[in-house]
Amino acid sequence: MTLYPIEAGNFKLDGGAMFGVVPKGLWSRTNPADENNQIDIAARCLLIEDGDRLILIDTGTGNKQSAKFFSYYNPWGDHNIDASLKVHGFHRDDITDVFLTHLHFDHCGGCIQWNNDRTGYEPAFKNARFWTNQDHWQWATEPNAREKASFLKENLFPMQECGQLNFIERNGEAFKEKSELGFGILFVDGHTDKQMIPHIKYKGKTLVYMGDLIPTVGHLPVPYVMGYDTRPLLTLEEKSAFLNEAVSNEYVLFFEHDAHNQLCTLKQTEKGVRLDEIHTFDEIFSLQ
Repeated sequence: MTLYPIEAGNFKLDGGAMFGVVPKGLWSRTNPADENNQIDIAARCLLIEDGDRLILIDTGTGNKQSAKFFSYYNPWGDHNIDASLKVHGFHRDDITDVFLTHLHFDHCGGCIQWNNDRTGYEPAFKNARFWTNQDHWQWATEPNAREKASFLKENLFPMQECGQLNFIERNGEAFKEKSELGFGILFVDGHTDKQMIPHIKYKGKTLVYMGDLIPTVGHLPVPYVMGYDTRPLLTLEEKSAFLNEAVSNEYVLFFEHDAHNQLCTLKQTEKGVRLDEIHTFDEIFSLQ
């Protein structure tokens, strides 16, 4: 097995929304805001090469939305998924599976594209199976008013219509040691219902793809919860349990949304679990 970080693009989000009730004077120490009170956000995916399977975790926003839509999120930088795949010798048509932590547009928007003939939507990964879970699919396709703007019909229903949609089978209430895709999954419900957090054993370590459970290094303290979360008190419980487990098992955290930090390790302190060290992917894994 070989893992590759894939940079699908950068954008901006409101800092206050990203940190909920935490005062700006605190969160801006790790995530400084611009003149519009927006902070830098990444769409960092993970590619797993495992035998004849090439599994992509999340896909970023894609590029099919309108200029007005993207004006709210101020894309920046030169990253895109095709260029990032090419660096590692791959093309989007090589992808066999796309695993989606959840179906908010910044995680699954890249699954579907508007085709070259401008006649309709089509899969952006024509040879891949798209993986979510049945409970989250129902949650996303029958959205509540709070999340409706994040669950876009043009991202979801074309997956089903093209016949490439698949559901992860759950075993137990929270964690399955090995999914159909060969890695463990933690199911969490604070951010959105049945978000899936992959745990991947790689080169003697456990790499955890954090999704929106802990979006950036700045979100490590347990009370630092996004305003976007549907059940923030539940997020507190889920984060606390995960962070204690992460320290005990020496997990390496892989950040999807931290534009400036790829990975980190953790340590236990008098104030609880805190950042130990920031790492790049190559620092942790290239020499092992």
